[in-house]
Amino acid sequence: MKAVLFDLDGTLLPMDNEIFTKTYFGLLTAALKPCGYEHDKLIGAVWTGTKAMVNNDGTATNEARFWDAFCAVFGEKARDDIPIFDRFYETDFCKAREVTGSNPLAKEAVKAAGFAAGKVILATNPIFPRTAVINRLGWVGLKETDFDFITTYETSHYCKPNPLYYIEIAEKAGVSPEDCLMIGNDAHEDIEASVSAGMKAYQVTDCAIGRSDGVSGSFSDMTAYLKGL
Repeated sequence: MKAVLFDLDGTLLPMDNEIFTKTYFGLLTAALKPCGYEHDKLIGAVWTGTKAMVNNDGTATNEARFWDAFCAVFGEKARDDIPIFDRFYETDFCKAREVTGSNPLAKEAVKAAGFAAGKVILATNPIFPRTAVINRLGWVGLKETDFDFITTYETSHYCKPNPLYYIEIAEKAGVSPEDCLMIGNDAHEDIEASVSAGMKAYQVTDCAIGRSDGVSGSFSDMTAYLKGL
């Protein structure tokens, strides 16, 4: 094993995805309302941008795909508000921490992965800007420097569940997909997609979405598994 990949939401960071998304949208619409963004239209535009990222063909970054789609709804003038969105992810977005759980084993698991494989990668679905990802890491006591690199919408060209997302990670890490282990909670996006790319996978069941037929266990079980590699 030359690289271990960790999903973030529902894996390192315990959460109910529906509750988190609802809370996130509530915070976002409240923060952007003074700028003239109507609630339903804003949420619809964010989903349109997300779909554009998920369908990315690799010829542009996810960030570019998102803003092109978002501006198709609100017009090119919306690009002038990007700094306002950036400030939101630095500030009010962090209030969503209240609907996520704690994970005292997160740092121990990442450390064990480093001993087992050398390279440790945060393979969170790159639909958020770097600031939002780093802030969520901090909610479980982790830092950007705990990983060799992290996937964010600024630098990624694909999204889960596209297997090319995992292949791009392996290429950036300079390793073969066959030498990688993906650890995640989502049977389709994390497990099936990474296996399709040629990786090994471990499903963490604490906040599981679907169930895979492969290796699985609680976060505690997974941490012990990494220590045994």
